[in-house]
Amino acid sequence: MLTELLRDLFKIEARNVVINHDQYSLNSLNGFFETQDGNFFFKFHQEEGEEAMSGEYYRADILARAGLPVDQPLLMSVLPGEQILVYRRRTDPRFSDVLRELDLKDDAAKRANAVAAERRLSEAVLKVYLETLHPVSADEVAAEPIHRLFYERLIDPSAGSYPGGRLSSFYVGKEFAFPGLTLDWETLSKCRFSVNGIEYQDSIGALFDAAHERLNPSLLADAGGVTAHGDAHNANVWYEEQNGEANLSFFDPAFAGENIPTLLAEIKTTFHNILAHPLWLYEPAMAAERNKASAVLEGDLLRVTTDFELSPVRRALLDVKAEMLWRPLLSELKARGMLPADWRRVIRLGLFLCPTLVMNLRAGATNHNPVSSLIGFSIAVAAGSEPVVGEDTVSRFLAQIDPDRD
Repeated sequence: MLTELLRDLFKIEARNVVINHDQYSLNSLNGFFETQDGNFFFKFHQEEGEEAMSGEYYRADILARAGLPVDQPLLMSVLPGEQILVYRRRTDPRFSDVLRELDLKDDAAKRANAVAAERRLSEAVLKVYLETLHPVSADEVAAEPIHRLFYERLIDPSAGSYPGGRLSSFYVGKEFAFPGLTLDWETLSKCRFSVNGIEYQDSIGALFDAAHERLNPSLLADAGGVTAHGDAHNANVWYEEQNGEANLSFFDPAFAGENIPTLLAEIKTTFHNILAHPLWLYEPAMAAERNKASAVLEGDLLRVTTDFELSPVRRALLDVKAEMLWRPLLSELKARGMLPADWRRVIRLGLFLCPTLVMNLRAGATNHNPVSSLIGFSIAVAAGSEPVVGEDTVSRFLAQIDPDRD
């Protein structure tokens, strides 16, 4: 089928087409093929209901013009259902593969190289954000495809009804199996979480409701817009190492834009490259082998105990993201009078939607199991909700990026 698609779209004769088994390709597939002109890499992306959605896919030229390091595709189709990019095949690893190796076995020297590469990329991205930050209209914001990653996964894309889309198909009316405990959606959606003794203010249902209200594209023009990749998780980033120094470059800019809401621009990278690892989102079977999680329901409070924690490289990357990108960006927004009073809430709600709507976290629905499902929902709530008392990884991160911090 892919051979025929490539022939139909690009008039090329592909040989030895191979589809990769790739745990990071949650809404896409990728692989390799050969022609008389050499070896190539392809990536095919699809969103449910995309024909009715707004915006355009794949605008790599936007990022290149802005000065961001991006691998330009040789061939490209943006037709609904046939959205595919073709690149010259590279031997460089993706940054996600480099970090996975460090998650499983830390190496101080390799970790330092990876963190330094992230620092250089963050500097380049921040420069573009500051140069392109500008006031935007609600219509300009609404036209950006990035909303397919957030708001449009909460609603029916054709009718606009809520709950709809992935929220409805993944969770509403379903049962949720956790270690020693099974809950229906009506119960789980009203549960607040306590994770390792830290109690959170908002239930899962309340967080989805708040995201539906606040992340509506019509309300996201208040912090201006920037030129951004929008979906630069590390499976969309090449890791190039020469002479002991590593550099990063983007590819697959499916959701790139020039009017991306500033507070959404780095949400996917912050969650998927840091909080989502190691393993529990992308390789849940391994998470169940390496981590423990249990839950007890006390009224409307789900008490969760887990030994999951961020690996050393992820903690280091979070510090880089905070100091090299988020804090100076928020400081600039404040200086220009463009920082919304509820910026923490916007960031939290975006982080919450990353794991819950990128794939179905419900055990047994796809490849999740009770342990990985419970870890996933717990991290999602901790990302989306403020603690009742005390602090955790996300609250410390938000304090670190606060432009009013001393």
